[in-house]
Amino acid sequence: MPTLRDVLLDRTGLGPEQVEWLHLLVGDWQLLSDLSFADLVLWVPDREGGWIAAAHVRPTTGPMVFVEDMVGLHQENTQRPGITQAYADRRIVREGEPRWREAMPIREEAIPVVREGHPIAVLTRHTNLSTMRTPSRLEVTYLATADALARMVAAGDFPTAGAPTGRRRGAPRVGDGVIRLDVAGTVTYASPNAVSAVHRLGHGGEVVGARLEQLVTGAVREQEPVDETLGMVLTGREPWRTEVQNRGVSVTFRAIPLSETGQRTGALVLLRDVSELRRRERELLTKDATIREIHHRVKNNLQTVAALLRLQSRRMTDPQARLALDEAVRRVGTIALVHETLSQGFDETVDFDEIAVRALQAAVEVATRDAPVSGRHTGSFGRLRAEDATALAMVMAELVHNAVEHGLAAVGGSVTVDARRGSDGADELLTVTVSDDGVGLPEGFDEATSGLGVQIVTSLVQDLRGSITWSAAKPRGTCVRFVARLRSVRGE
Repeated sequence: MPTLRDVLLDRTGLGPEQVEWLHLLVGDWQLLSDLSFADLVLWVPDREGGWIAAAHVRPTTGPMVFVEDMVGLHQENTQRPGITQAYADRRIVREGEPRWREAMPIREEAIPVVREGHPIAVLTRHTNLSTMRTPSRLEVTYLATADALARMVAAGDFPTAGAPTGRRRGAPRVGDGVIRLDVAGTVTYASPNAVSAVHRLGHGGEVVGARLEQLVTGAVREQEPVDETLGMVLTGREPWRTEVQNRGVSVTFRAIPLSETGQRTGALVLLRDVSELRRRERELLTKDATIREIHHRVKNNLQTVAALLRLQSRRMTDPQARLALDEAVRRVGTIALVHETLSQGFDETVDFDEIAVRALQAAVEVATRDAPVSGRHTGSFGRLRAEDATALAMVMAELVHNAVEHGLAAVGGSVTVDARRGSDGADELLTVTVSDDGVGLPEGFDEATSGLGVQIVTSLVQDLRGSITWSAAKPRGTCVRFVARLRSVRGE
């Protein structure tokens, strides 16, 4: 199924500003659909001389009309005379007799979408009349507001380009609460959900007939922070959003100014009680802060262990014992490096390239000064889960250390770490190659009977569900390549 962008760019001759205007309209037209209790279909003139449906939305407040999606449907001018007339005359056209669709009487209206005085598309509104009854005051207000918005679309006054949107999470919808204001900011109608939200903020009196700005600001305690845009939103003068907090209750407000022939006639205000949403957000922030603090403390504890091992190493007279303790210090430091990086982030993933560069630099810096050694990192590790990062850091640190200590210590040279991300369809794969131009592998090298470092690497690669190979590099040196199967980071 084509997207709105596909249809607008591939099937029409609309310019960039006109395309952006239609994107703004579709981004906000759920509001019009819900107030109308009707399906909306956006029709744009295509290059073939007819009309093509570029977008379709269904109401959440009433029965839908089209079960199937209308996007991509092509219609000739003769099939849609109302659309053609609305486009040519720049006025709303309502068909006289209802259309029948699957035993449902459907009323259709065509609303021209105007941008800077020129029609660029047509919006059709399809209402299922089979469920119509004597409308309540809520339904009358919704329909009257929808008609006002439709006239603004036809006049090029809706949507509002460049309006600041504020925070999107928790944005109010029609079903959450609707307030209608007159030009002075007085409440002429408030839905039951809207009244409940205002009462939860602390206002105990009537809502209808009062000025919304006064009753909200009067209920908010002085010590509560107030958004500087609050007055403009609660009077309906600007198409902005704001949020009010009081007594542990958070309510978001969104204002949509209404106008007729360029003159402001009032406003529609949507509001939503987001207290539970904000509480969960605070819990998540607290959890994230706790996790980062745990990683920070683990890093500090590991550094303390490394310092104690380093002190113990200095007291050793046996060279082999001192070497073993120094290697333990290096390995503990590698794990601490991963936890340090995790303590600075906001989730349980790390950008491993930073760890790789630091580990490579550390290995090069401790190399013997008699034979200069350089390090190079190519490719990218990308972001990794914490479980994979710790094992991978250990593997890479061991391989780089071995390359510097055994391959390059006597002759000098360079060590290169290359990382490539890929996929085999089922898992994310990481291929890492550590190569040097040193003396190469010793005669009769067998990973199964090699030292502790090689055994650690082999075990950790198995934990990563991977494989590893050692081989001679050309023209000289050693090449170690391993492939790891990574845990997905998409859910993080």
